[in-house]
Amino acid sequence: MNHPSRRTVMSAALGITAATALPASPASASAAATTATVTVNASTSLATVPATLVGANTAIYDGLLTSTTTAGLLHTAGVKYLRYPGGSHSDVYHWQTHTAENGAYIDPNADFDNLMTMADSAQAKPIITVNYGSGTAQEAAAWVEYANVTKGHGITYWEIGNEVFGNGHYGSSYDWEYDTHTDKSPAAYANACVDYIAAMKAVDPSIKVGVVLTTPTFAPDGIVGSGDSGDSGDWNDVVLAIVNTKADFVVIHWYPYTSSTTEAEMLTKPQSGADIVIKVRADLDKWGVASAEIFFTELNGGPPRDTQPQALWAADAYLTLAEAGVKNVTWWNVHNGSGGTSTDSTGATDYDDEGLISYGSSGEPAAQTPFRSYYGIQMLSRVCAAGDTLVQASSSRSTLSAHAVKRQNGGLDLLLINKDSANACTVSLSYSGYSPKSSTQTDTYGLTSSAITHATSGSASTQTVPPYGLLAVHLTAS
Repeated sequence: MNHPSRRTVMSAALGITAATALPASPASASAAATTATVTVNASTSLATVPATLVGANTAIYDGLLTSTTTAGLLHTAGVKYLRYPGGSHSDVYHWQTHTAENGAYIDPNADFDNLMTMADSAQAKPIITVNYGSGTAQEAAAWVEYANVTKGHGITYWEIGNEVFGNGHYGSSYDWEYDTHTDKSPAAYANACVDYIAAMKAVDPSIKVGVVLTTPTFAPDGIVGSGDSGDSGDWNDVVLAIVNTKADFVVIHWYPYTSSTTEAEMLTKPQSGADIVIKVRADLDKWGVASAEIFFTELNGGPPRDTQPQALWAADAYLTLAEAGVKNVTWWNVHNGSGGTSTDSTGATDYDDEGLISYGSSGEPAAQTPFRSYYGIQMLSRVCAAGDTLVQASSSRSTLSAHAVKRQNGGLDLLLINKDSANACTVSLSYSGYSPKSSTQTDTYGLTSSAITHATSGSASTQTVPPYGLLAVHLTAS
């Protein structure tokens, strides 16, 4: 979907400093405790944690992208997949010459070979978006050959184009994506995808290729464009009818806010992600492609974009989507750049930057300082790993989210998310299908935290989550 607040980082001249966390301003209200009950049903499995789950977008205009500091920070955060070459730049980028059309800026050091060096250092793998807007199937196939045959990188996931439905086919309100094709219809895109997939898999049959869908309930979903056919003529119907089982996964982007979205409202949005997945699956079932995996290769919450609410939103969104069976969730962006400053409800400064890590621009913290969303994503690695099982957890309080994970080692981990900025929440815990020992280890990231802290605290039956806090509870079987 069109996302007007994305900003292109245009300079590579900033210095790199050691990464430190800037604490948010404390809440001015008293921290009196509220109460909630969380019930965990460890016998009800929701999904298996996929190895592909935790991703972040990278961009060819990012002057800090390929630094060793960036690699180290991404590894520490537990980011396993890196989408490249970055949003709409994908549809202007020619990888062989490291050049771009339409006047788009490219950092000279952010080419594919340097990206792979950084990704290897971060122990992460790429998701490559090949150029549909101004590219060809042959150019895409050549990239697969260079990456997987010549260089032996073994890159599995490739998607065709970025938000191609925003190419103007649905009118001037949906015209942000560069597309040089005369025919900009979903049928033209779908037929081209068939050619792209054939050419790319002829080089390496082991790869998986994804196609772009609109996000259900977000325009232009449901719109039938000029020349498209009948009741089934919207983007998703046309694309899925033509590409069908040739696609291995489908791509969704999710920015669930508008300029009027409040901070409190934003924190409720992760739950709506599961509803989107249900609607995507309905589209897949309709066209007999239920086996296709679902990738959310861009998402971000806001406002605010950099303060503690984003830490809560990030952790909640990733786990909510994983529980719904989504295979990949990829944050926009690693570095992004400031859009100006404001103050959130706790008095903390927000820089309107959708990155995980500061670029150091326009009054931001020093370059390579993690924003608080970074720690929200890092908390995921404290409660789950690939192969673990997400199980059912429910909370009695709307401002407390709960997620539970049955670990492969027999443990049970919980992530409790307190969306009340003023009050701690005392949580009573009960279990079905699991009998824990009373003593617990915890990881905490709260409103005034400068880093995630580990401790022995609380018990299997009672925990207290700080205001605007994330609390990971680690349980062992009795």
